[in-house]
Amino acid sequence: MRKIIAFGASSSKTSINKQLATFAANQFENASVEVLDLNAYEMPIYSVDKENENGIPKLATDFYAKLGSADVIVISFAEHNGAYAAAFKNILDWTSRINAKTFQEKELLLLATSPGPRGGSTVLDSAAKRFPFQGGVVKGVFSLPNFNDNFNAEKGITNEDLKKELAEIIKSI
Repeated sequence: MRKIIAFGASSSKTSINKQLATFAANQFENASVEVLDLNAYEMPIYSVDKENENGIPKLATDFYAKLGSADVIVISFAEHNGAYAAAFKNILDWTSRINAKTFQEKELLLLATSPGPRGGSTVLDSAAKRFPFQGGVVKGVFSLPNFNDNFNAEKGITNEDLKKELAEIIKSI
């Protein structure tokens, strides 16, 4: 049985990206799923001065260990001004100080969604290009546009073409 670690790269308590990551992670067959909440890993904003004064926070080592325990990591990105949400970027900054290969050669399924028609595609493209340099093996990339029109909390993805597209990606991982 494969272990899936999933999270929405957002600190929103009602994160649509956490909903999408949870849905996608639960589509894997023969897998156990653990969904992380980034709010459980809130740390001071990274700076060299803070690292020199206090070291790396235990929450960063905890997050790094969670990534290391996975066979597959499913991340769905909130897009803030075309980039990662600050909460995720801060966790990534701290965790990269433990090991620049933050993702530890784990397979990644990268997702994004937004209420708009581009579905977070700018941040998704950025992550897909960047994460291989940080030890991620990007196995699939999927954007869900118009979240409110294409996703239902009980049913998941409601657009059959998009649901089939994600299912094919998951099957290939």
